[in-house]
Amino acid sequence: MADDVNTRRAYDASNRQEQARRTRQAVLAAARERFLRDGYARTTVGSIAADAGVSAETVYKAFGNKPGVVKALFDVAIVGDDEPVPMLQREFVARNMAEPDARRKLSDYGDHLAEVAPRAYPVQLVVRDAAASDKAAAGVWGRLNAERLAGMTAFATHLHEGGHLREGIGVEDARDVLWTMNSVEVWDLLVNERGWPVRRYGAWVGEQLIAALLPPPPAPKG
Repeated sequence: MADDVNTRRAYDASNRQEQARRTRQAVLAAARERFLRDGYARTTVGSIAADAGVSAETVYKAFGNKPGVVKALFDVAIVGDDEPVPMLQREFVARNMAEPDARRKLSDYGDHLAEVAPRAYPVQLVVRDAAASDKAAAGVWGRLNAERLAGMTAFATHLHEGGHLREGIGVEDARDVLWTMNSVEVWDLLVNERGWPVRRYGAWVGEQLIAALLPPPPAPKG
């Protein structure tokens, strides 16, 4: 009997977790559509909840408030899923860190940025535009920038410790170049304003990082 009870409890817990996962996905999908269509100010927790087919209380319980929803939406857009896996343990990061060729490392990073940007940058632009007039949105914008700076500092440190940086380029210099090149502003100017294809944008970012941070390739023999 005890085994049957334990099995039922485990089954019930598994069902609840799966239901919570599906609910979270539905809320994030509804939130993305609302934020991108209506902007931050006009989007409410109530409208997100109604679109997702859940109560506003469910949204508050899962995400805390509207800033919590948009922050979670951005985080999921960056990695492509809602799994609790730290960024440094993500497959691309681990593979990129293991790549011995610095030029390939930065070229691959540009390609990866082009893959991520269409998911994440539209959400980031919503937050940036709202930050000028909304204190809560400004708080989210500050967190996004702080997390991005931390990530680029780690990347720059990795390049420095691997002996990849050109002479005279320190960790702070590399961090600032990486920070600039992966900014939503560069994406907005080239892709949204100038109509660059996403692949061209990613390849260009990789090329600029290689030119700015790495030693020039050896001159051909002959």
